[in-house]
Amino acid sequence: MPQVPIIMPQLGESIAEATIVDIKVKPGDKVVDDQEIIDVETNKAVMGVTTPCKGKIDRITVELKETYPVGTVLGYIEASEQDAARFAKHAPTPPPQKEVAEEIPARADQEIAPARERKIATRDGDGERAGGLPVPAIIKGATFMSPRVRARMAELQLTTADLAGVMGTGAGNRVTIKDLESFLHKIENQTAHEASKIRAGVADAMRRSWTRPLSTIGSSVNLDPALQDRQSRDPKPGLGLYALRALAFALAENPAAAAKLIGNSVVQSNSIDIGIAVEAEDGIMVPVIRGADKTSLADLTTKYKELIDLARQRRISPDMQTGGIATVSNFGIFGMEWGTPIPLPDQTLLLGLGVGKKVPSWDDAKTQFVPKTEAQITLSFDHRSIDGGGASRLLKRVIELLENPKEL
Repeated sequence: MPQVPIIMPQLGESIAEATIVDIKVKPGDKVVDDQEIIDVETNKAVMGVTTPCKGKIDRITVELKETYPVGTVLGYIEASEQDAARFAKHAPTPPPQKEVAEEIPARADQEIAPARERKIATRDGDGERAGGLPVPAIIKGATFMSPRVRARMAELQLTTADLAGVMGTGAGNRVTIKDLESFLHKIENQTAHEASKIRAGVADAMRRSWTRPLSTIGSSVNLDPALQDRQSRDPKPGLGLYALRALAFALAENPAAAAKLIGNSVVQSNSIDIGIAVEAEDGIMVPVIRGADKTSLADLTTKYKELIDLARQRRISPDMQTGGIATVSNFGIFGMEWGTPIPLPDQTLLLGLGVGKKVPSWDDAKTQFVPKTEAQITLSFDHRSIDGGGASRLLKRVIELLENPKEL
């Protein structure tokens, strides 16, 4: 009977591979068109691979917990002649493997070595993870390394950032193979486990973010107006959603504040798309609310509850996490008063909201101190794209809107 291959799909821009975490069918099972049969995990989320057509599972050719590149044949379906004609049975040609460069003096910085059939760039300060994006890691410390050390690092998928604490004993503080093996031996004697795809993805994003000149400013905001307004609404928005709505309005008034500097060009977004940080198992997901300035608080509340459920299931797709111009992080839900959260690599701004606390405030009309609920609010920003003055005016406008929630 004709067979149709089940192919590992392109799961998102820049995603080159995924790990099999669940296989929901077995040979002989009948399936329908577009049925979810395999769960795969990337550094962004857990997603389902669906059948290309209806038929019967002939065989599954992959194994749980193993990682496969995009385009890999995951299995085959026994299908009709008509469906088989639409899907040519083929297996993608594996990419050619590169050999470890020989230790040629004056070219040590250019060598590349394969690691578990994944491409790893081993030049000073660069490494390429599964997501296919370079990870700048220019640091002091373990910087001068012999080609032999670099080949060993590539084999283990290590970057120079991973060896930041290793002090080289060779000439000119060069890290020797003995230094590296000693470091690895110490790790073997400690409790360790492989990082999840999401944890690795967060680490990758933060490394790339930290290559920019980041700055943070902060002030206080009176939350009593928002708390009172919240009581009159159904469903009741969280304070983080008030902050998101306020930031969206402030950026709609001054969209240049979130423009990105790419090369010598200032790139302006045509839509106020704002992410909101959601805690997931072993990491953070940042789903993006499209057109946040045009989305009511009621709709934001409903949408946020849906995103929370998806995040707990790790089902927020990469497309739902890309394209934002800013993010809101309500670290106050953890009881924290102050923080300096880091903007994502492709974003300019991150608004942080701390926990609300009762504090005494002088009332001129009553000539006495009265209690109010105050929180600290911060704005972290890419200093290449916006200066302190512009960031301060933006944060001041966000505070004004939060203290006058009827405008939201």
